[in-house]
Amino acid sequence: MKSKMKIRIAALIVLVVAVLTAAVMANAQAATRFLGTITAVNGTTLTVKTDAGEVHQVDVPSTAVLKQIEPGVKDLSTAQAIEFSGLATGDRVLVRLDPNAPAGSTVALQIIAVKQAALAKKQEQEREDWQQRGVGGLVKNVDSASGVIVLTSGAGAAAKTISIRTTPATILKRYAPASVRYDEAKVAPISVIQAGDQLRARGAKDAAGTEITADEVISGSFRNVSGLVPSVDLTNSTLVVKDLATKKPVTVHVTADTQLRRLDEQMATRLAAMLNNGSAGSRAGAGRSQAGPGGPPAGAGAPGGGQRQGGGGGFDAQRLFSLAPVIKLADLKKGEAVMVVATEDGSGASAITLLAGVEPLLQAPAASQNLLNWSLSSGTPDAGQ
Repeated sequence: MKSKMKIRIAALIVLVVAVLTAAVMANAQAATRFLGTITAVNGTTLTVKTDAGEVHQVDVPSTAVLKQIEPGVKDLSTAQAIEFSGLATGDRVLVRLDPNAPAGSTVALQIIAVKQAALAKKQEQEREDWQQRGVGGLVKNVDSASGVIVLTSGAGAAAKTISIRTTPATILKRYAPASVRYDEAKVAPISVIQAGDQLRARGAKDAAGTEITADEVISGSFRNVSGLVPSVDLTNSTLVVKDLATKKPVTVHVTADTQLRRLDEQMATRLAAMLNNGSAGSRAGAGRSQAGPGGPPAGAGAPGGGQRQGGGGGFDAQRLFSLAPVIKLADLKKGEAVMVVATEDGSGASAITLLAGVEPLLQAPAASQNLLNWSLSSGTPDAGQ
């Protein structure tokens, strides 16, 4: 009996050692490659910054295999050999390190590159495709069984309902918490999409533009806060907004990705009149994210921006926002009115878009209901990732 027990214990030890060894080897293998962007080229050394913010200096010997692929390519069957001189700052690279390099050194065994110019061209094509074949709005309801999502889009004369039909081939993505960067969105099932979410889709539309068979869908949940600013804290990059809907103060964090702009008084006054005249009897929809009189942004998440999501009378709020002057947090004054689109997580509300100079809009309920038709994306589809 003792002999059998010893055999079992020995076998268990062998198994544990094997598992631990495999884990160590897996970690070692994972550490032998990284993906990032070239930030500097010095002699035969590349400085590469990964998406996680890590910086690596890599020596590239003449024996390293250097290849170039087009954005979006998943294998090396069409890769072309390039010279080291062909690499430049801004290029995306996958670096495989030499496991036999001397201890303490970082030496490239292979580099797969996507040129910055090719990335820019691919992104422009993606933007154009979202403009031409994209639709956006508020989710009205979701039928997970049939794969159909119903949106409400636009306002006033431009208001309409759109049916988004998904298929097994449709790419479904969800914005990451506290982010509206397209390149940070994660694949997620249709079941996570809920009424009140912001959603954009692209694909084949019918003639009326009220039905689309989607190639790709991206969604997220955002909060809108409209009101006066009682205080700004530059040290902590926050501001307090007294929400007109709840009458309660909301602390909003401003990040490096926050877009801050201001309307001039004349533009804001004309805009309020325009939206009021074109939005009688219309509401773009209601849902969890409709937290204030500013209404949720029907164009939320449009990769690359530029989409014409009508407000009253076909008004292009995205274009307006893009033309409004950029400001800094320090430019905000105590007592002025703002409209904010934000994400929420455990740390509170983080502003994605902030528009100041909106006093006339807050005094015109129909106008403020339909203004926040902004594109929220601060990133574009990165075909090289």
